[in-house]
Amino acid sequence: MDPIADFLTRIRNGLAVRYKEVRSPFSRGRHELARILMEEGYISNFQVEGEGTKKALVITLKYNEDGSSVIRGIERVSKQGRRLYVGTSSMPKVLGGLGVAVLSTSRGVMTSRDAAREQVGGEYVCRVW
Repeated sequence: MDPIADFLTRIRNGLAVRYKEVRSPFSRGRHELARILMEEGYISNFQVEGEGTKKALVITLKYNEDGSSVIRGIERVSKQGRRLYVGTSSMPKVLGGLGVAVLSTSRGVMTSRDAAREQVGGEYVCRVW
């Protein structure tokens, strides 16, 4: 029903059982979210496999040297039944700036830090810490 929530749940479940990588059906939104997670250092890599309607997004999960996952928590904020939008004056901070808030703006998917820098608000998609 909610493709972003499904994507986040696949990552959360993969981390719980310590998978090296997880697969998800491809969409531009999921691709952009994976790009943000990689840029912020929460996943090792991602790639697109297949063609046409058979495309899949393969996310390589990242773990610390002691075997614990780099992602401590990942949570969907704006849901299908209740969308949450933030403006430039009320940018969310996750764990006092230690985590990342992901926004979907008119200029694409970006972190709240980037959105504040560009003075643009948008839908508060998820938070990662």
